[in-house]
Amino acid sequence: MTGLASALRTLAVTASAGLLALAGAVAAPAPPASAAPEPKAPREFVALGSVDRTIIQEMRYTTTHNFVGEPVDGYRQPLCILTRPAAEALHRAQVRLLARGYSLKVYDCYRPQRAVDHFVRWAKDLADERMKGEFYPLVDKSRLFADGYIAEKSGHSRGSTVDLTVVRLPAVPTRAYVPGERLVECYAPREERFPDDSVDMGTGYDCFDTRSHTDDPRIQGVQRANRQLLKGVLAEQGFVNLPEEWWHFTFKPEPFPSTFFDFPVARRSVAGH
Repeated sequence: MTGLASALRTLAVTASAGLLALAGAVAAPAPPASAAPEPKAPREFVALGSVDRTIIQEMRYTTTHNFVGEPVDGYRQPLCILTRPAAEALHRAQVRLLARGYSLKVYDCYRPQRAVDHFVRWAKDLADERMKGEFYPLVDKSRLFADGYIAEKSGHSRGSTVDLTVVRLPAVPTRAYVPGERLVECYAPREERFPDDSVDMGTGYDCFDTRSHTDDPRIQGVQRANRQLLKGVLAEQGFVNLPEEWWHFTFKPEPFPSTFFDFPVARRSVAGH
């Protein structure tokens, strides 16, 4: 009996220890899941500066001076990223403009899908009109989708579309926008609207107004000539203008005609390319 009792006590202690170990295993918190790595750009994408350092870059969506009024999701650094064929075509256009005393200036290049999603959320928030006075003074915000100013997909996300203008050299840097400053309509005379070192195109960049249509008949004289200068020099290199926006051009043929990317605008996205 004594041996049996001892064996039973040993078995009980062993079972108790096993239950405690099991309880501890169940109670122990699971290690945190590692964050998914950020997507990187395909090797066909490059930073524009690695192809042409002379093209001026004023990346508006990293700042508060845009129609949203705040830095846009996905723009980590003020950097123009494009597919290599588009970047090389811009370089060729820049060579021709430099010979005439001008330079290209880019406002936006590749745009991640998360930025487009930010625009869509903003457009649906009808109460947020902080930048209306400059960028869409005559457009009811409820009509931004219907009138085609905002969409759920953008050609910029395919990597071969660029928003840009022409600057006469020597360039005078654009002054910093001060949040809360008085806004002036984007179609006001050049000397009245927000100062930009661009030649006079008749409106500012991202002006939600029919006067931004490249061939709007109200745009004449020097303003029309400046638009034709930009359109002509880019067309020679394979860029097609969007008729509703004098600043918007897409390089053809696009390397990725149906892919909308979402890697962030950051140097690490094209590191080593």
